Amino acid sequence: MPGEKNLSQLIKGMTPLLNDGAYVFTTVKNFNNIDRQDTLFEFKEKESTTIVIKKTKADELKLSYEYIAAWITLTIHSSLEAVGLTAVFSSELAKYNISANVVAGFYHDHLFVHEKDANKAVKVLTALSKNYM
Repeated sequence: MPGEKNLSQLIKGMTPLLNDGAYVFTTVKNFNNIDRQDTLFEFKEKESTTIVIKKTKADELKLSYEYIAAWITLTIHSSLEAVGLTAVFSSELAKYNISANVVAGFYHDHLFVHEKDANKAVKVLTALSKNYM
């Protein structure tokens, strides 16, 4: 089944889900001490590889980080070709001074917000979904 492309349907059906746990963004040059099953995602940049991993695992591995995030999944199956979804929800979150680091998976969009803003972000996204056009 293809992902949804209609912006109105995406917003109305996004249903934010707050996943359990605290997550951190950190960088690594090699994966010798890291089990790839422990990384949520990886992105290779010129300087090093950025990974997102549970905070508890990062602490266990003595990885450095500055930002502790909550992970929110928008549960609608969004198309990678959809236009405007990120702009709409990030603009709404910005009105409440909530930063969102967005990762698009094949099926869903995932937001990482500061852990202190997790519940507020879910409320903002839920209200946006219910009240959108």
